[in-house]
Amino acid sequence: MINNDFSAISLLITHYNRPGSLANLLQTLKKHNCNFGEIVVSDDGSKPIFQNQLHQLRQEYNFKLVGTEINRGLGNNLNKGQDAVTRPFTLYLQEDFEPSVLFPDKLRTALEAMEKDSSLDIVKFYAYFAFPYLKPYSKDFDEMYIPTLALDYDKIYFYTDHPHLRRSTFFSKFGRYPEGIKGDITEYKMCISFIQNKGKGIFYKDFANLLHQKNSENEPSTMQRANWKQRPNFLVKILRDTYRQVKYNMDILFMRPLKK
Repeated sequence: MINNDFSAISLLITHYNRPGSLANLLQTLKKHNCNFGEIVVSDDGSKPIFQNQLHQLRQEYNFKLVGTEINRGLGNNLNKGQDAVTRPFTLYLQEDFEPSVLFPDKLRTALEAMEKDSSLDIVKFYAYFAFPYLKPYSKDFDEMYIPTLALDYDKIYFYTDHPHLRRSTFFSKFGRYPEGIKGDITEYKMCISFIQNKGKGIFYKDFANLLHQKNSENEPSTMQRANWKQRPNFLVKILRDTYRQVKYNMDILFMRPLKK
């Protein structure tokens, strides 16, 4: 069996009330023989009923557990988790993802790209849809870019909280995640900051098949969004698209930079 040595990478996993999903992720990575420099699990104040399972998993997989007594939200969970990282690169995964058998090879390719090209800030492995502006980079990856007159407002998803590899100095360039606000707004503000600070990244071509999000009835997704935003009504779509086109571009130009 190939020893997938990723000693230069800290695996950062955010967790909240889903120890079964976390166990599945860790078990899958172990099955793929992935060995990281360290594993950091940042827990956002999971309920007491899940704490025993979490500590049992810590003993089994020898990870660094960074907890909090109460739920403080996505921003705080990401910040304290990243602060605990000690390796030069960070692989960020949420606990409900399951890597495919191809993942170790593609992670190695991504790491080699970041080591070779110091201008790369991020390598994205997963998304709900392809980034709108891509150009060839390598066999497995395309480079993301934003044209001067980029009309597709999905350009803000240059950064997302989906699985990615990044430099552990991420905060020094893009700022820390804002805390005390809803998770989707936290992510949005980092998306804007990534563009404002001229981030550079590559995007895995077969993004729908490298990792799979595993939500069960017992451990459903903890991110809730307003239903009206997802309705297919034509008028709602026109209003939503117009609003986003204006707001996103204005925020890129004028939003206050995140604190570093």
